[in-house]
This record gives sequence, structure tokens and C-alpha cells, in this order.
Amino acid sequence: MERTTDRTIAVFDFDGTITTKDTLLLFIRYACGTKRFLLGMLLYSPLIAMMLLRLYPNGRCKEKIFAYFFRNMPYAEFKQLGEDFARFVHNNIMRSEIAERIKWHISQGHKVYVISASVEEWVAPCCKAFGDITVLATKVKPDLSGFISKNCYGQEKVNRLLEVEPDRKNYYLYAYGDSRGDREMLAFADFPTLVH
Repeated sequence: MERTTDRTIAVFDFDGTITTKDTLLLFIRYACGTKRFLLGMLLYSPLIAMMLLRLYPNGRCKEKIFAYFFRNMPYAEFKQLGEDFARFVHNNIMRSEIAERIKWHISQGHKVYVISASVEEWVAPCCKAFGDITVLATKVKPDLSGFISKNCYGQEKVNRLLEVEPDRKNYYLYAYGDSRGDREMLAFADFPTLVH
């Protein structure tokens, strides 16, 4: 594709790319404790099994589990837990080589986005330490009873990028991802990197 400028954008997945693990279940356990976490996982195990067999949508399963754990929590408390969890992520499951790559893109004057199916209230605090990064992640309802955005997975990642950067001829695109949820974004990029 012919470009009209030399503007460059870098897009990073969060779970498994910037971090070494998926953060949804880690956050639930961090916020609710091991006993309640295990009870909830047992309760939702049939739904999780259906999701793994692709008989139930990934996003709907995640939303139901999220609502079970957080529906009755005040939003301010939830937001603070996200801020606290960011310290755990940085100290325990951050990929140092990807952190360096983010810093390099910023140093080159590239626009950096983190596009994630995880929830904005913990993804954004985790990314704040890097500096000027825009986070496009799953948005929650104010009462924490579910999500107000589509599950940011697969083609939805490309859609979310195009909402804010619609003129594809106006930039070169680097993309970093680790899973099948990142395939469409990697295919969309000029310079894709599959993180192992």
C-alpha cells in the first residue's frame, strides 16, 4: 500500500504480549481472594468449557464472569484495585523486552496504542509508566454489571484502531501480538511481530 507520509503507529496487544500471562483471572484473584475466585470458577466451569469448545462466545463468557465477581463493588474501589494491580503486573509479569520495544517506539516519535480485550481500569494504569500511550480496551458499565464496548478481540482490534486512525494510507503500522485474538491486527500491519 502506498503511503502519503512517513507517520508511524505501533500497536501492542496486552495479555501475553506486554505481560507473560492473561490478566483477567489474575486480576479477579487479586481483587477477590483465592477462595472466592475458586468458587466462582467452579460455578462457571460449564460455561468456560462451552467457551473453550467454541460453543459459547468468548466475550459473553468473560462478561458473565466479570459481573459475577464485581457487580456489587463500588466503582471507585474497583478503579483503585486496578491501580494497585498495575504494581503487581510491573513487578511480576511484565515482559522486559516488550517494555523496551515500547520505549523505543516512543523515542522514535511513533504513536503507540495498546489494544486489549482486558478491562481499561487495569490496562491503562499498567501502561501509564511508559509515558505517552493510548489505551483502547474493554470498557465496563458504571455499576460493573457488564461491558459497554464489544469484546476487543480479533477483528474488533482492527476496528478500534480504525475508529481513531481511519486513514490507513497515512501511516506505517507495526503490530505486536501473541495469540489468535491478534491475527487480524498482525495481518493488517506493515510490520507484524508474533511474540512467543
